[in-house]
Amino acid sequence: MTRRPGRPTSWWRHVRTWVDPFVVAILVALLVGVVVPIPDGVRGTLDVVADVAVALLFLLYGARLPTREILRSLTNWRLQGGLLVATFVVFPLVGLGVSALVGPVVGSGIAVGLLCVSLLPSTVNSAVAFTSVARGDVAGAICGATLSNVVGLLATPLLVIGLMGGAVAGDGAAVGVGGIEKVLLQLLAPLVLGQVLQPWVGDLVRRHKGLTTAVDRGTILLIVFTAISGATAEGIWDEMSVWTVLVIVGSAALLLGVMLAVTWWGGKAMRLPRDQNVTFLLIGSMKSLATGLPMASALLPAATLGAVVVPLVVFHQLQLVVCSVLARRLGREPEAAAVDA
Repeated sequence: MTRRPGRPTSWWRHVRTWVDPFVVAILVALLVGVVVPIPDGVRGTLDVVADVAVALLFLLYGARLPTREILRSLTNWRLQGGLLVATFVVFPLVGLGVSALVGPVVGSGIAVGLLCVSLLPSTVNSAVAFTSVARGDVAGAICGATLSNVVGLLATPLLVIGLMGGAVAGDGAAVGVGGIEKVLLQLLAPLVLGQVLQPWVGDLVRRHKGLTTAVDRGTILLIVFTAISGATAEGIWDEMSVWTVLVIVGSAALLLGVMLAVTWWGGKAMRLPRDQNVTFLLIGSMKSLATGLPMASALLPAATLGAVVVPLVVFHQLQLVVCSVLARRLGREPEAAAVDA
């Protein structure tokens, strides 16, 4: 009697390892955005709704995050400094190389999208969860991912202007000070307001994690849909072939593989303890879909945003699959291997 109910649960957990229902929802939003024509007036309304949803999302982030976690992020300078360098220096350099490599094959739009992926902050929830599975430094992961996203509110717009400004301008719209102002008003200001309200509402928001998750995922799906439908209206998919999709997948795999190698061996070169090295590997090699899409939507014109969404979604799904496998393997290491040689 006890074995039969366990089988479907085990089977479903196995499926969930490889097929995330949320990723399936993103792919459905992508498909609907491609095949269903959306009138200009409706898309304009959706854009406004998406902007409001993004501001609400970052307000909840600020209200949920204890201020002490931000302060703790500054204490381990070797780990946290290394993570910032990996995220905002090494990753963009690798992204530049991959973008230059595939640009002549898939065109400037997709190449810019791949470069944009490398400029985003690290992911939070999945990277912290994988760090726990791999028996890494969970507290360091929380602090590192938090610091990455706070610094990314300014670092990512500056990197976009410095490395993508010309490319985006070549497509008909320049990224400049206006983009940073939009990020500050739409992302940073709600985050700061949430921090101000945190002492009074923080416990309530943390007790109702489903609220943040619902707004988080709903906002992402809305941004994906509006970005893809806007790109469809601009005709960006007319030249998207199966070969182009394969190149995007291969490029995302190359980008992830290089960064996994850099962070793993870089952590060893810095003589980080094993648990911190695991944190450095996972936080330093992953990019945030939750923060990245709102940032991209605030910084980039619609025609460019559509080309960014596809590489970002591909990279996000790939990092979930690869890093989940790595985390499980690291977590199964014998106790003796947990001590850094």
